[in-house]
Amino acid sequence: MGTPAPAIQSAVPAPSAASQPGKPTAAVRVALVGVHGFGTHHLRNLERLQEAGVVDLVAVADPQPPTPGSVPDTAAIFAGLTELLAGTPDLDVIIVATPIQTHAPLGLAALATAADLYLEKPPVASLADFDTLLEAAQASGRSVQIGFQSLGSHALAAIEELVANGTIGTLQGISATGRWVRPRAYFKRSRWAGKRSLDGVNVVDGVATNPLAHAVATALRIAGARTTADVRSVETDLYRANDIESDDTSVIRIRTTTGLPITCALTICASESVEPYVTLQGSAGTAIFHYTEDRLTVTTANGQTEQTYGRDDLTANLIDHRTEGAELISPIVESGAFMLVLEAIRTAPSPVRIGPEYVRWEGDGDEAHAVVLGIEEALERATQEHATFSELGLPWAASRSAADERHPAAERRR
Repeated sequence: MGTPAPAIQSAVPAPSAASQPGKPTAAVRVALVGVHGFGTHHLRNLERLQEAGVVDLVAVADPQPPTPGSVPDTAAIFAGLTELLAGTPDLDVIIVATPIQTHAPLGLAALATAADLYLEKPPVASLADFDTLLEAAQASGRSVQIGFQSLGSHALAAIEELVANGTIGTLQGISATGRWVRPRAYFKRSRWAGKRSLDGVNVVDGVATNPLAHAVATALRIAGARTTADVRSVETDLYRANDIESDDTSVIRIRTTTGLPITCALTICASESVEPYVTLQGSAGTAIFHYTEDRLTVTTANGQTEQTYGRDDLTANLIDHRTEGAELISPIVESGAFMLVLEAIRTAPSPVRIGPEYVRWEGDGDEAHAVVLGIEEALERATQEHATFSELGLPWAASRSAADERHPAAERRR
């Protein structure tokens, strides 16, 4: 979806079909819906792929006109997807990078064509919409890639190998830690920002579902929790320091069907932004994966090693899947586990307001940002102890009975 959260980038090759000398390939006809916010990342990436002769960006759609010069002169410009589909036949791939609440209708419209779909994260704003979209994808035979870019990291294969080899002993738990800063202006950038719903439509914007959604998705992937059948339970402990509806400081505790705990402690109310990371807690060591940097640090009794890995681009992977039969990195069905987390947040009580005596404001005007006092230590304790803020007894946290909610959807689907 369109969001000003930093794009996750690394140098990636064009799809394999374009890199095989002497093999004739036709450029894949692509349309992009949403050219602002995170859509600008897609525009840059499509420019790279177009220069490589892999794609032809034939059309874009956005109710707000593109920035001059951001779209190739050869691409047609439309106000919406309906107009785009009426005026642009024979599309191969449609990329949707629009606000969360529009993903379901736009995704369904795209799946009614002959094109494959790239849908930005989070996939949709409710589990019911996810089920509908998944059924439509399966019925149409179209492929759907969900935009969790971190899942393209080659470090994930290395992590899978070190777990299988027992490098850090028996895996006992996984945690995700996110400490970012977002100013008041972040919540003024659009009508849906910081909303749980808008005009009666689910939005489910929040720290775990939007800016730090990759932390949750990456932790789930490492834990082997991909589909809805892989999750036993989800508990939420949601708070807000900003004057918004959604959560900006939260703990999400997940348990897989194998019993492995995953604890995500996340905030956009830190004193400074730090690269988020996922920690594997083993009986004989730890592995820490800084997923925005593709950097993996492994610590055991034998010492510490660190390595930075490459990354596959999800758009290129979808094209390879379409043209060469490559396996999709982030297929829609494997976002099921993440959607159980989103649904738990959607159906939880409204986030608890953190008292002003526990919040410090830094900066001026719209650039001012909230800092929850002691949040760094709170995140560290939560991930180490696999505990919610309420269980830790933090002074600004609600009582456990008022704050923690166990989502029953995973139980119902088992």
